[in-house]
Amino acid sequence: MTRITVVGTGYTGARILERLPEADGISRSIPAGIDASRITQQSLDDEPFSLKTAPSIVYTVPPPREGVDERLNHLFTAFAEPPVRFVYLSTTGVYGDRRGERVVESDDVAPQTGRAKQRVASEHLLKERCEESGCSLVVLRVPGIYGPGRLGIDRIRQREPMIREQEANPGNRIHVDDLVSCCIAAANRAIPGGIYNLGDGDNRSSTWFSGEVARQLGIEPGPRISRADAERIFSERRLSFLSESRRIDTTKMREVLGVTPAYADPKDGIRASLPAQGADT
Repeated sequence: MTRITVVGTGYTGARILERLPEADGISRSIPAGIDASRITQQSLDDEPFSLKTAPSIVYTVPPPREGVDERLNHLFTAFAEPPVRFVYLSTTGVYGDRRGERVVESDDVAPQTGRAKQRVASEHLLKERCEESGCSLVVLRVPGIYGPGRLGIDRIRQREPMIREQEANPGNRIHVDDLVSCCIAAANRAIPGGIYNLGDGDNRSSTWFSGEVARQLGIEPGPRISRADAERIFSERRLSFLSESRRIDTTKMREVLGVTPAYADPKDGIRASLPAQGADT
């Protein structure tokens, strides 16, 4: 197993550390349940600082809302020697709106939101830094992440409206445990570098997903409304997600990265996540 350092120990990063007791992390804070001796407490906004080089880096930190992602520059400067493999968690949002068509890794990016444009800029920056240093880069383009604590239960209990099924866009998502499996596989230097689309391969809509969570909890889902009504009452951020439609092809994830999702059916992923919801239930 290649030694992994996880940069950013939030929702996904902490679960990588839980899965891999031999891995360490770099973060501003120590995640709950992780031994403090495994974490180097360091803000990537600071400069200069120095870090022990790890063979593989898994980077989960989102880019800034605007401008160059200087955290990435600071990180490369901090290493005495560059890592051999750098795994970057990007987003499938970089593809923009494809009107429900299937998207593969070789398709051009066409980001529409500020978030997605920043991810594309960070991907380009990393490609340059890795080419300069000889570091092998893997970009994981990640869809919506769900799992324990991330099922939207509070919104369902508040009976927030959803777009009715016949007008809803196809969904792209991945359970956090399957995402962790992809991160670990990508850190293996035997895996070819490049871009990998991630997902469970199930394209049922977010409307279906929230309804299934409600069904498994035994609670009444929120009302279903027309897209026209949604455009009138939903927030700008929420509408930005609804304005894009695509189906992410995950063939390369399965055949090259070598990861078959444990939760290919979101019904199973929801069921596995509910016992750990805690206060969210």
